[in-house]
Amino acid sequence: MRRPHLPARLPVDPFIMGLLATVGLAALLPARGAAASVAEAASTAAVALLFFLYGARLSTREALDGMRHWQLHLTVLASTFLLFPLLGLAAHALVPTVLTPPLYSGLLFLCLVPSTIQSSIAFTSIARGNVPAAICAGSFSSLIGIFLTPLLAAGLLGNSAGGFSLDSLVKIVLQLLLPFLLGQGLRPWVGGFLVRNKKVLGHVDRGSILLVVYTAFSAGMVAGIWHQVSLPRLGGLMAVEAVVLAVMLAATWYGAKRLGFTREDRIAIQFAGSKKSLAAGLPMASVLFGAQASLAVLPLMLFHQMQLMVCAVLARRRARDPQDSHAPQDPQGTPARQAAQDAQVTEQPERAAGHVAEVSHTPQHPVPQAR
Repeated sequence: MRRPHLPARLPVDPFIMGLLATVGLAALLPARGAAASVAEAASTAAVALLFFLYGARLSTREALDGMRHWQLHLTVLASTFLLFPLLGLAAHALVPTVLTPPLYSGLLFLCLVPSTIQSSIAFTSIARGNVPAAICAGSFSSLIGIFLTPLLAAGLLGNSAGGFSLDSLVKIVLQLLLPFLLGQGLRPWVGGFLVRNKKVLGHVDRGSILLVVYTAFSAGMVAGIWHQVSLPRLGGLMAVEAVVLAVMLAATWYGAKRLGFTREDRIAIQFAGSKKSLAAGLPMASVLFGAQASLAVLPLMLFHQMQLMVCAVLARRRARDPQDSHAPQDPQGTPARQAAQDAQVTEQPERAAGHVAEVSHTPQHPVPQAR
């Protein structure tokens, strides 16, 4: 039996290190009193800015062009917004023996968050999969998640996420949907500027998310909710998340094979369908959970780093798998992995969380035929 080759350096995301440092700062110097009010107002503005940038970066034309491969995209969406939530609901049986109710709420919220874009593309490229399909699938998931994740969270999490109260709906509209739609509307005028300054704006993205995390964890420290978490509980949470990730990786790979997708498509489905976006989940949690957001985002932060490390190993193993003779072709007859090179996708894990991929040309792929 061939043993998997471990990469020389597992991807410890610098952004995760920044998040951990921010949590440490909030633990030592939490915002209190007037400072907490200022931090809360700044956090609200940061969330609105993030979703404005999401809308302004997302190319609607590219997303619509990719809909010809609709069977693959529906499979990814079903994995993200159907199978994941079912696993989250099943984990309720572990309350309170393994998970506390707040940790379970965070775990279920994790299962409702949309997929990533950058890391899905990077790992699909490393594994020599269908990169254009991963680009479109990640974009669709992010776009639909802006609307669907808050609604699913309100329906499944009940009072812990605000329910369907008028106040929660107003927050969702004002802080998430309205800035996103405004960004989409202004994209023809600001899109070029965003592309030219994407590196600088990446720091704005990360800084905004760090501010959201600092505000949430400061509120948690002041409220004393961290006394609810012990090391055994954290260990149990990580074990549950490891099982969820393993089930999703297996289900997306073997399920896609059963549906008749080619190897390249199965790779895209596996990496796009098993991921969860930290960049989208953190600001959503701050809106939906309020003072309880610090515990709600903890499972997502742990899962994010876990998925990067596991998928880094898996992608390199997939790259050494025997190639199928029926690789999908673009309209000009170029294999999918050559299309990936044409798109100039870099093989790096997700570093600048919150960036939506900009690809000038999205090659089309034929709809997979059932075998």
